[in-house]
Amino acid sequence: MQKRAKLGVIGGGFMAQAIISGAIRTGFLRPEEIIVSEPDEQKQRLLAEHGVGVCNDNCRLSTQCDYLLFAVKPQVFPAVAQEIRGAALPVLISIMAGKTIAAISQATGANRIARVMPNLPCSVGAGMSGVDTSLLSEQDRVFVRGLFASVGEVVEVEERLLNAVTGVSGSGPAYVYLFFRALVQAGVKQGLSEEQASKLASQTILGGMEMLRRTGKSPDALIEAVSSKGGTTVAALDSFAADDFTGSVERAVDAAVRRAEELSK
Repeated sequence: MQKRAKLGVIGGGFMAQAIISGAIRTGFLRPEEIIVSEPDEQKQRLLAEHGVGVCNDNCRLSTQCDYLLFAVKPQVFPAVAQEIRGAALPVLISIMAGKTIAAISQATGANRIARVMPNLPCSVGAGMSGVDTSLLSEQDRVFVRGLFASVGEVVEVEERLLNAVTGVSGSGPAYVYLFFRALVQAGVKQGLSEEQASKLASQTILGGMEMLRRTGKSPDALIEAVSSKGGTTVAALDSFAADDFTGSVERAVDAAVRRAEELSK
């Protein structure tokens, strides 16, 4: 084990690697300030390429860092919690779906815990994370927010709303990819090549969201700007309305939130 680390990470999977890469890339942390406990040797080698310390000792790591990030699957958590329970634990940061602060506290004995729900685009520095840092000091809140700001945007919410965060942004990238795929398929059906349709659809989605961000205008205002009475856009929007597009999205998010609630029990 190296000298004391600023950030210890239990679990070296995809999301852990994304967070570590972002923290280093943005200068939020130096490689030597991070140690990861990961049993898989291949993952250890990948992590070592970032210059971070690697080990396979969860208990010792938990006493050798200022912040400890749980980046393991929820079903692995009970065994890990048993290993570190009773140690003088630092601030715990969990990105585990379905594990509440109360459950983490009961399992580990810790009382300084933050929960974070990051999403897949964190892996390319364009993520969205909902965080609850209500049990932390202001100094510790600044660290947690800064860590996840290194991989995207951060929004602070009460823990009871983290399932809603999961339904909107955690699962949300899949909804975007689904819409993109459908738009491409529709273009191909109209005679475009898949390459042409993909380029048109991807830039349209990117450009539309960038316009929403830059102008600060509401979605309704921008929909109106691209619509003209009796025109093509109105015809498409009428078709969406007839199929209850908005209701379909609401029901999908509701289904994701209900499943998140089930996993929390």
